[in-house]
Amino acid sequence: MSEIENPIFLAVDLGAESGRVVAGTFDGARIGLEEVHRFPNGPVNVLGHLHWDVLRLWSDIKAGLAKAAQRYGRHIAGIGLDTWGVDFGLLDANDELLGNPYHYRDSRTDGMMERAFEKVPREAIFEATGIQFMQLNTLFQLVAMVEAHSPQLEMAHTLLMMPDLFNFWLTGCKANEFSDATTSQCYDPRAGTWAYGMLESLGIPTHIFRSEDGDRIVPPGTILGTLLPSVMEETGLGAVPVIAPATHDTGSAVAAVPMDPENAIYLSSGTWSLMGVESKVPIINAEMLAYNLTNEGGVNGTFRLLKNIMGLWLVQECRREWQRAGESHSYDELVAMAADAPAFGPLIYPGHTRFLPPGDMMPRIQAFCRETGQAVPATKGAVLRCALESLALEYRWVAEKLDALTGKRLGTIHIIGGGSRNELLDQFAADATGRTVVTGPIEATALGNVLVQAIALGHIGSIAEGREVVARSFELKTFAPRDTAAWDAAYQRYLGIRDW
Repeated sequence: MSEIENPIFLAVDLGAESGRVVAGTFDGARIGLEEVHRFPNGPVNVLGHLHWDVLRLWSDIKAGLAKAAQRYGRHIAGIGLDTWGVDFGLLDANDELLGNPYHYRDSRTDGMMERAFEKVPREAIFEATGIQFMQLNTLFQLVAMVEAHSPQLEMAHTLLMMPDLFNFWLTGCKANEFSDATTSQCYDPRAGTWAYGMLESLGIPTHIFRSEDGDRIVPPGTILGTLLPSVMEETGLGAVPVIAPATHDTGSAVAAVPMDPENAIYLSSGTWSLMGVESKVPIINAEMLAYNLTNEGGVNGTFRLLKNIMGLWLVQECRREWQRAGESHSYDELVAMAADAPAFGPLIYPGHTRFLPPGDMMPRIQAFCRETGQAVPATKGAVLRCALESLALEYRWVAEKLDALTGKRLGTIHIIGGGSRNELLDQFAADATGRTVVTGPIEATALGNVLVQAIALGHIGSIAEGREVVARSFELKTFAPRDTAAWDAAYQRYLGIRDW
């Protein structure tokens, strides 16, 4: 155990709209969080391509660590960093970054799934990786680089997923953490290593995944090393250990869900909705492929059997669109608009690829409704209600598939993350699925990050113990299903829309 009294664990969480440095406290019974530094995090458009603003983010991370050093000093016991999956940086032979890492919403992956299937069948890719097919996956980003004869790929010596790139800059340790590596669709969960045969068949250079020490894949809770001297000098911190939590943000969030993993569904609600169950082994079979579900890595060697759902991105993009037009609305105002709109109007399939890019979300939702022969939602409230009801019905579709795969009725859905504050959607989820919904904690990603650090340094004994700490530390709210008959009728209509 760390000898620091009243330890502070710093969680660096890079989310879809903003990044934060959050301080986690643990008094032996309860855990608390305090935001130290917040900064914007969005893609940068350069010559029509979307990139990470990577150097500015690096500066903000160090600024947040410096603020924490001033506030907490010697009580800082560890640092952990998480962000979303699939994106990566490439290093040359001198460990220097090759160009600006691309953002997963960039259009370069358009058509790349089909191009990959010409070389390796869809079924073979799934058999090798167990990962759902989305054009934004690392695999298809790399295929796009192969197809473009990218000089960066030709020069690359090392691939690091984005949280691992920042951890390299913090510590000098080059390693890819398990939970994030699995999101790439380049990892073989059965073999426990990169899917080298498949990568070679797609023309992707495999040496970028290897090092002198092997595959460079480390489990959550690995102590990567202490801060580099240059980082210590800039931030005012000492030789603080940097721990790889579940560096994929959903992996960290799921670690903090106060649930019985044998009988519950988790739903990490934010820009994306990540909905699934915790499994001791990957499930790779025809049903998983047909449902396009995925096996992403979790803590303690578990797998997150889940579905990626477009989530509140639909609402966020509508809000940004209206802001650009000079009409600003708080999220509470948006929820109120949706609540006042008529129920069970037109529906959309949130996972349609037309909703993936940023911009013009309201016209795209309206166009989908028009093209599917439905009434076109004319008001902001009607568009928002359409998006939220459609999300809830997609939750039902996924919950039914999880029941089928696990062979049991999973009666409780735990909704975590910032989206859990949307109580209208929480109630919709209970009503649409006919299951009890429990919400909280809101700050699940930062909490899971802190929990894994505390376990790695000996302050908490296990994930199960950590989940009990979370349940003691934060208020949870329960939503019981109601008016399920109306939702049953809407679901039958949704199934037709989903298959359109």
